[in-house]
Amino acid sequence: MPTRMRGESVAVGATAASTSEGTLSATPMTLLLACAGLALFAQSPTTAARPVPAAARDVTELIRPIAAKSGIPALGAAIVTSDGLEALGAFGLRSSAAATPVTAGDQWHIGSCTKTLTATLAARLVERGKIQFETTVGEVFGPRLADMDKHWSGVSLELLLCHRSGAELNFDEAIWERTVLGGAAPREQRRLLVEDALRRAPHSKPDTATTYSNAGYMIAGAMLEQRADAAWEDLIRTEVLVPLGMTRTACGAPGTPERLDQPLGHVRAESGWSPIALGPGADNPAATGPAGALHTTLGDWSRFAAAHLAGARGEASFLTSASWKRLHAPRSAEWEYAPGWVVGEAKWAGGKLLRHMGSNGFWIAEASLSLERNVAILLVTNVSDDAVEAPFRELLEALIADHAAHAK
Repeated sequence: MPTRMRGESVAVGATAASTSEGTLSATPMTLLLACAGLALFAQSPTTAARPVPAAARDVTELIRPIAAKSGIPALGAAIVTSDGLEALGAFGLRSSAAATPVTAGDQWHIGSCTKTLTATLAARLVERGKIQFETTVGEVFGPRLADMDKHWSGVSLELLLCHRSGAELNFDEAIWERTVLGGAAPREQRRLLVEDALRRAPHSKPDTATTYSNAGYMIAGAMLEQRADAAWEDLIRTEVLVPLGMTRTACGAPGTPERLDQPLGHVRAESGWSPIALGPGADNPAATGPAGALHTTLGDWSRFAAAHLAGARGEASFLTSASWKRLHAPRSAEWEYAPGWVVGEAKWAGGKLLRHMGSNGFWIAEASLSLERNVAILLVTNVSDDAVEAPFRELLEALIADHAAHAK
């Protein structure tokens, strides 16, 4: 058990959004990303990788020179519209220590991009009448936590999902040590972590600043669990993954131990890139689920992105138009986040850009959605390092150009 949380700092607006065509207007903030050193308690079975769908354009040859020049083990990408997957591809190696190539059907850890799915789950439960965006921490936990600090009582689910709650970046290290080592199920771990944290005042005054927080998303997840009486892992599956057909998305680092059937995450070493074997230390603790525990395929992730694009156009039945609008716009001009998304602007997007980046310390993923142009760009890699910035930026620009060329 590590004595501290290990994180990967990535500034919003520093990579793909900072292209020659425009930059995010949102103030850069640190996206946390990893609590490495512990294994996720359960990993899903992995099915065989699938080839590029016949209906999708293969952009592997577009990715190849960018990946090769970067020296990164592997890069993958997809172009998505409200109609679904337009193009995808991947190039490189599943492990820097082996010659096994990645495929377009491989699974990639998306880290904090999980937050966009948690926010979408919240909207689903709001529509089911289980909770409201205005429901407060005090209403959910107050009756069972008599010693909760009073400053939490008025913090709403929406404030948590928009990083306006005043919650710290991560829970205190000592809380993790006491809780995770107990071996309880993820839902029980979250309850213990959240209740311990709520006994102390928020890190900052609620609704006075946008402060990125994994802890806040874990509190939000625990609120959803309490009101729906089910674990986040079950809720995300039944309310989001299954309805959208995301059959190859689950918690934990992808792959089967001792089999190179999926990409491995990597860290930089003196000799280059060092693969992280599946097992203890390959992913965040299970309790972090709502904040950043999912892996997925580009095909699955495209279904989620397509639902958001279609919803913005009034074409999706997955949520009501009111719910989509709530997820895609900050409640106040002062806010930098809508529920689950960084909100900014970019020239290529035709104005507003929804974006999120994620990492568990060994992978990086990024989703960029233009609601105006009805296009999303999804980027993935099996490393977590500043070296990703340049190839992600170059790949984003190449994919935008490719989409525009085929739209004519």
